Amino acid sequence: MILPGFPEAAPVAGLAGGVLIGLAAALMLLGAGRIAGVSGIAARAFGLADSSLPRSGAWAFLIGLPLGALLVTSQTGAATLAFAGPVPMVIAGLIVGIGTRLGSGCTSGHGVCGMSRLSQRSLVAVATFMATGFATVAAMNALGIEVLP
Repeated sequence: MILPGFPEAAPVAGLAGGVLIGLAAALMLLGAGRIAGVSGIAARAFGLADSSLPRSGAWAFLIGLPLGALLVTSQTGAATLAFAGPVPMVIAGLIVGIGTRLGSGCTSGHGVCGMSRLSQRSLVAVATFMATGFATVAAMNALGIEVLP
């Protein structure tokens, strides 16, 4: 399906991905009694946070994220990997890590799990994420920096 103005859009794939993310979050909540927030799970895996989730379970979750993406990519050929380089990735990772600790969670925890529970903190966090994203794109466009390849 081609959307006017968005020739690269893949709404069916996006819908399928969203359903799978929601299903995984529901299974994690119902099966393990845990919110599927990646930053919290990563903190547990690295021993930075205590939780009822075993560290081995946290590592399995984290390892499964890229392996699942690689499995889908290998079957569909739909995506290519591109990296900015190790230094920008480490800097970006540190900034994201600090932000998730300050915000008491990440986009997956607040955006998927928190909003579905109508958490006020998550509603504010997601509004902040979105506003910051909009402002960043506007600033980059004003500076003449191409946002999308």
